[in-house]
Amino acid sequence: MDEDEFWAVVEAARSGVDDTRTGEGAEEVAERVDERLAAAGREAAVGFSLRYDLLAARSYDWSLWGAAYLMKGGCSDDAFDYFRGWLVAQGRTVWERAVEDPDTLGELGIDPDDDFLEGEDMLGVGRAAFDSAEDFYAALDAARGELPAGSFDLELTGDDFDHEDDAQIRARFPRLAAIYLD
Repeated sequence: MDEDEFWAVVEAARSGVDDTRTGEGAEEVAERVDERLAAAGREAAVGFSLRYDLLAARSYDWSLWGAAYLMKGGCSDDAFDYFRGWLVAQGRTVWERAVEDPDTLGELGIDPDDDFLEGEDMLGVGRAAFDSAEDFYAALDAARGELPAGSFDLELTGDDFDHEDDAQIRARFPRLAAIYLD
């Protein structure tokens, strides 16, 4: 599955969800993606998951993690995975802009008291197309083996910084800081 097909599935699943910006809305998008992939079959489910993993590797960045840390009031490595699942549920335009400049997330109008910006279910969509989770992960591992080594390696990119230093946060994320620090 190429990137355009991946985002077409996400956009179709987003249609009709009242507010994807909430954790509940993001989870509803994930459920709809899972339903679409189950209907499309195993190949589509594996292809979607592979594309998701490639996008996750591309978004594994200190700056995006810092934005998640600020927005969520802290962010472990698992919470960062779930945050990126939530970010996918926001759609291609939001995702691409946030990966390029995480401070653009300040334009979404998210309630600053809502720190449940997670889409954990997005990490496992595609399983419904298989008889068992074991079958799904076996097919996914086989498909990964056909791609170049290192395609899914997670290595943080960008410059690390102190996510609790308000001055650094304000310098990196002026829009988000105005919402979450003030």
